[in-house]
Amino acid sequence: MDAVTRIKTKTPSPYKITAIETDTHDTKTFRFELPGDATLDMLPGDFLYVHATIAGKSVKRAYTPSSLPGVTGFFDLTVKRYATGVISAYLHDQRIGDTVLISGPNQGGHWVDGMAKRVGFVAGGTGITPMIAIIRWILTKRIDAELFLIFANKTEADIILREEWSRAVREYPNFHCHHVLEQPPSGWPEGTGRVTVDILRRHLPAPGSDTCIFLCGPPQMVDALEATLKELGYPEQAIVLP
Repeated sequence: MDAVTRIKTKTPSPYKITAIETDTHDTKTFRFELPGDATLDMLPGDFLYVHATIAGKSVKRAYTPSSLPGVTGFFDLTVKRYATGVISAYLHDQRIGDTVLISGPNQGGHWVDGMAKRVGFVAGGTGITPMIAIIRWILTKRIDAELFLIFANKTEADIILREEWSRAVREYPNFHCHHVLEQPPSGWPEGTGRVTVDILRRHLPAPGSDTCIFLCGPPQMVDALEATLKELGYPEQAIVLP
């Protein structure tokens, strides 16, 4: 078997966009080219920096690859465009064939095989992006762990990778998903409003030595829910902030 080159850089390097997929009305997945025998040197949940010069200023933002760690020849970034997000707007303006300066990977709040048997994920909006690769990794590798995802969004149209989560629920008995919408459509069957203590109790695994919780979203949401999780008995070391 040919040796695989594992890529990790501290200095920004150019990567060419080879495909762009529209996920929602404001979210796209960008595929970047790697040599055919190369992969990013990362664990699920580690992140990259995207670099750009905008209005004469050097800017960088962190993004976690959504592609499966270990794949060769490419990596993916799933990016939501924000009105005030200079790098997200910059990326959304790119086209296939353009190059983007990227450095990393860098160590984030990542998954290590065997760290838990029951894994909760609480995501708000684009807070799902660090969790995509982790969930895909555990399910694809058939790792012995039960997964519980709570995914909060404003509207149904904002749910990133909605079809993938629905398909995963059907295909993997160890994957559970509960959506929460601030502005639900009429007849919406799942959670409404914000993520509450009751929702956490009902849809996350109970605290225990074999449980960990990944939490990511807007800063106010993360601060509030991290405190709530601790009140519910999850120890600090069991709460991972990617």
